[in-house]
Amino acid sequence: MHLLIAAAGSGRRMGASGNKLLLDLAGRPVLAWTLDAVLACPAISWIGIVGQPIDADPIAAIIAAAKPDRPLRWILGGDSRQESVRRGLEALPAEASGVLIHDGARCFVEAELLQRCASAVQAGKAVIAATPVTDTIKQVAGDGTITATPERSGLWAAQTPQGFPVAQLRQAHATASAEGWTVTDDAALFERLGLPVQVLAAPAANIKLTTRFDLSIAAAVIASRGQTA
Repeated sequence: MHLLIAAAGSGRRMGASGNKLLLDLAGRPVLAWTLDAVLACPAISWIGIVGQPIDADPIAAIIAAAKPDRPLRWILGGDSRQESVRRGLEALPAEASGVLIHDGARCFVEAELLQRCASAVQAGKAVIAATPVTDTIKQVAGDGTITATPERSGLWAAQTPQGFPVAQLRQAHATASAEGWTVTDDAALFERLGLPVQVLAAPAANIKLTTRFDLSIAAAVIASRGQTA
């Protein structure tokens, strides 16, 4: 299975001056932990890291330190996550039939979850990792007034990895470019095209590091596991 790591984001919500994946987490860059997690899954045969030019050298150092035992390629990203994934798809080897897209900020992804996603894609399905919503959700108007309370039993929080047949995902991105669609994840493209996407339950540890508080939680998780730099 081929996998693209989205690593072209900024650290704006983290309050960082640069890419949050380069921030220190228990003595190592966040991306180093993510790469370790991905390399722990034998189902992943090829990895592409999609990033910005300014981060090319530090990410190259992270890749070298990881000593990957399978092909790992640096890919120049775009101005948005959507554009970066599209460029990642263009860089896939010709033989790639299925692909997993994973956010570099989800550094605790488990090999078992990657394996389940890969197996589903190999069976021709489109899937996303997700967790059922546990909070009561409120729909709110621009002035802050609550307008609705959706029934949460059918609500799931989308995560990554997300996996798709390559040909279908490439076509979805081509359609999005032609129509001017802007989405926040690849599953939304399939939804717009009426293509089915299945959710796979993710473990609680599959958190995304977005704020400084998330970094503190991640450091505590690493300490509880006895992991070291």
